[in-house]
Amino acid sequence: MTYVQDDNTIFVGNKPVMNYVLAVVTQFTSGAQEVSVKARGKAISRAVDTTEIALNRFLQNVEKKSVMTSTELVDTEDGKTNVSSIEIVLSIRQDTA
Repeated sequence: MTYVQDDNTIFVGNKPVMNYVLAVVTQFTSGAQEVSVKARGKAISRAVDTTEIALNRFLQNVEKKSVMTSTELVDTEDGKTNVSSIEIVLSIRQDTA
């Protein structure tokens, strides 16, 4: 999976949402305590869909730890432009024993 980085970060792009959901679920079933889902621009809604589907359908003991938004200055062919970004951190619920 080319969209998973070593530190349990999943970068959401243009692939179908279920590809990213599978990546999130795989990270948790492989023993990860925390997974970060990141996206920029038009992929932000796909990142939100990914986390909601993963939480509501597949992962019962996982919760949203934090949601961070920001704006990044990106070089394009037309010069520099602002691009919105999001990072959603999911973690194993602490109250489960």
